[in-house]
Amino acid sequence: MRGRFVRVVLMFLGLVLVLLLGWDMTYRSSSDPKNIKYVMWKAGFYGMDLDEAVGTMTGDATRDKLVLGKTKPQLRKRFGYLLEPADVSPYLRACYLSSSWKGKDVLFIRRSPWMVVFDGDVATELILIKGC
Repeated sequence: MRGRFVRVVLMFLGLVLVLLLGWDMTYRSSSDPKNIKYVMWKAGFYGMDLDEAVGTMTGDATRDKLVLGKTKPQLRKRFGYLLEPADVSPYLRACYLSSSWKGKDVLFIRRSPWMVVFDGDVATELILIKGC
């Protein structure tokens, strides 16, 4: 009875390993939101390079869940740092200043084109700044 249980557990673990390896081989690109490292980072199980993770968010259809409803301290914990409009590139700053969000409480995620709009201390919008 005990030997059978051990075999079942080993077979299960082997199957899980094969599935994880298959997943990793299928979605190799680090910019693919289905990449196992990104999926594990989103779930909080993997410490991925944060700049790479933020870049991968562009193709992630569920990226809003990472930001919306979160407080500034929660976002800093998740993304490492947030930048004021005065601290981002001249292009991003110009886009912000010529947008309808000018004057609102916004922060940029790292040095990326992702801008987070806050109402109080809670994120209410996630905007990808491009082509302004």
